[in-house]
Amino acid sequence: MSERAPAVVQPDRAALIQKWAARHGIDTAQRLAQAEDLADAVRREITAENTTDTYAKAWRVWERFTTTQQLPLHEGTRGALVAYITWMLHQGRTDGTGYAPSSASTILAGTVVELRNRGVTVSRDDQAEARKALDGLAVKLLKAKERRGRGKAATAQVPDLYRVVRACPDTLAGHRDKALILTSFHYAARAQDPAGLLARDVTVHPRGLVVSILTGKTKHSVRDAKILYQNDPEICPVEAWKAYRARLAADADPKWSAPDAPAFVGINRWGTVTGGMVPDSVTRAIKRISVRAGVTLAWTGHSLRIGHASNARKKGKDSVVIADQGGWARHSRSMNGYFQIEDGWDDNSTADLT
Repeated sequence: MSERAPAVVQPDRAALIQKWAARHGIDTAQRLAQAEDLADAVRREITAENTTDTYAKAWRVWERFTTTQQLPLHEGTRGALVAYITWMLHQGRTDGTGYAPSSASTILAGTVVELRNRGVTVSRDDQAEARKALDGLAVKLLKAKERRGRGKAATAQVPDLYRVVRACPDTLAGHRDKALILTSFHYAARAQDPAGLLARDVTVHPRGLVVSILTGKTKHSVRDAKILYQNDPEICPVEAWKAYRARLAADADPKWSAPDAPAFVGINRWGTVTGGMVPDSVTRAIKRISVRAGVTLAWTGHSLRIGHASNARKKGKDSVVIADQGGWARHSRSMNGYFQIEDGWDDNSTADLT
């Protein structure tokens, strides 16, 4: 489990307490200070763990930068931020190589958050200047024919689903794999989505399945994705889910079939359930399953999500419908990027030119 970032004490808290004491007395000032501590604790509690991890990583990179460049840790000036971006792109990684621009962008955002959490003033203009520098340097890398980063994940296609299903053994793990892949594809899952599901979050409906995904973004953040029965039972996610649950009930301890048990369980080489899957194990499973099936480009945890968007677009589905199914904002840039895999082929100026 990832280590949570330590609480950050605001440097002006003591000054605030003195002000409160002058206004309301020492006892009231202490109670107000305790309320501030509680507010800090609540903020840490409701911050998603992956967000906390991202900020913690960004701060470690900033610490390395300020140490190697002999700059103050708690200064976020325009020059320091531009130097930070330059350093990250040229040598910022622990092995001395440069980060990909997309990674540097994420690290910069996390660093600014952490600086502000520590009471450091980082102006919007200074942050914007650093981002402008990042964009310019990224263009220079492209012109120098440098391609950094892993690029887009491989896209899951429908023929791949057949290969995956046919490569799954007739075991509990095999049935779990089928259900994991087919349901994830049909609601455009991120790796953390199936890992966060309980059995009661997946309900069978006369027309298919309803998958209630907790997105964790707002208080209304349960997305009910509806998955219809498919024409071909071989790759039907509803049939795969029902077969997996029946096999789980038959082969595993009854506690794993309880409504509050994880929807998708880890299974060791002897067929024994080891607990609920976590995002990392889902990602590893997706890659392993695709390799076993001989998929040309091994899938990552995002391949099924991209696959849903691009295949639904190819079938002529409306972008709003796709966005609602996958939990994207209706004008999401990332979703529109996935559409480009299919867009531009039917209405193309090269059609029938020769």
